[in-house]
Amino acid sequence: MHDVVDILGDRFRTTERAASAKDRSGLQAAVDAVDLDTAGVGNAEALREVDALYADNAVWFHHPSYVAHLNCPVAVPAVAAEAMLAAINTSVDTYDQSEVATLMERRLIDWTCGHLGFAGGDGIFTSGGTQSNLQALFLAREDVLAEAAGHVEADDAESRRGGPDLGAPNRRDLLSRLRILATDQAHFSVSRAAFLLGLDAEAVVTVPTDRSGRMDAEALNASLLAIEANDQIPMAVVATAGTTDLGVIDPLETIAEVCESANVWLHVDAAYGGGLLWAPQRAHLLDGISRATSVTIDFHKTFFQPVSSSALLIRDASLFAPTIHHHDYLNPEAEAQEADAEPNQVDKSLQTTRRFDALKLWTTLRARGAGEIGSMLDTVCDLATDVRALLEDQADFEVLGASDLSTVLFRFTPETADQATCDELVPLIRRVLFRSGRAAIARTVIDGTPWLKLTLLNPDTRIDDVTAVLDLVRATGHGILAGRDLEDAATEGGAA
Repeated sequence: MHDVVDILGDRFRTTERAASAKDRSGLQAAVDAVDLDTAGVGNAEALREVDALYADNAVWFHHPSYVAHLNCPVAVPAVAAEAMLAAINTSVDTYDQSEVATLMERRLIDWTCGHLGFAGGDGIFTSGGTQSNLQALFLAREDVLAEAAGHVEADDAESRRGGPDLGAPNRRDLLSRLRILATDQAHFSVSRAAFLLGLDAEAVVTVPTDRSGRMDAEALNASLLAIEANDQIPMAVVATAGTTDLGVIDPLETIAEVCESANVWLHVDAAYGGGLLWAPQRAHLLDGISRATSVTIDFHKTFFQPVSSSALLIRDASLFAPTIHHHDYLNPEAEAQEADAEPNQVDKSLQTTRRFDALKLWTTLRARGAGEIGSMLDTVCDLATDVRALLEDQADFEVLGASDLSTVLFRFTPETADQATCDELVPLIRRVLFRSGRAAIARTVIDGTPWLKLTLLNPDTRIDDVTAVLDLVRATGHGILAGRDLEDAATEGGAA
């Protein structure tokens, strides 16, 4: 263990690039050269080998020129907790495999529900936002199907849902009529979840956005009315608190009003923006989230936790009921009915064996405090604001929109290049910089136009660090326009 700490310490001190700058075929050859069937080489040699193969060729999220995706540098206390939980190897599916770990995880869930305003709520840690969103939509599906099939008591159904009398048609017919409403900026996991849940190919209805990319609440209301007029069933509305590209937050208060009026499940995907609950300057941006039925929060994004650390939170704990399946060897139903029944987290999880990832968050909170973590998030959001202002002052850059969080969309647009050329430059610049190892930036497409994207999640990154990346973008773009091949353009960019 001490050797690993020494290796990592040296890497963090000396790593000069965000990426390895090595050709993929060379990396593949190095991987293929390892004989996994040979006799073991011993701990020390294996660690040296892994250091040379993996650490030397990793993408380093802590590096100031890594500004690509929603990957954060991690808090040191969380790394220590990661080592501890891996060594003990707790599984938090049943109490008899975890004891205090289950109680600690449940305490963190209660703590998060408290900040969300979910009195009487519950939740579960998951592998990430994709799983959290999938489970939320699974629970929403089961809720509406139970009502439609007459499996919900009338008084409970009236309080939880409403709308027309759906009768009790067969399940397949019902599934074909279910609709999920979300904008085109919602995470792709929403569409994936619809597919995995057996919904119709047209199940995800796109709700129009305003010019900023936020959901239009009036358009949402119109979409709900159209769905019911077509004898379809609104299963859930998915609002996003921090879209992946634009970094904007849908108007949660007004969306909640529409959903409450229509008695429709409101899921808020706050995988990116959930950390704002603890951010002193920006917590107000999540006003209305307490009115959601369910919420996704990724602590491994804006709480600076190692992957994975995500949670699904539900306002009404009883809505977890469809997840419960009893097995005699694990969580017997008879024991679950006892007054002093053991708390088994498997009753709320899509997973059985599950890591004690909550320990990382627990340790970080105790070491650093939630207020400090929230201030770190404010810091990266402030940096994004400063970078956007910097780009707006540059004649050869174009900026798109204003983020609520820490993303910046921009393009290199020299006056000598037309629109089509600027479009072509976006993926080329990204590829050149990544292959050179000098910087890792992302790209995306908004309304048919390609954009470069900065995602700023390192509170130690300064404006000068980002300026250096922008200089690389500019130099690389000019190199490509001058007709140099990609390798030469990378060299020119690296020298800039």
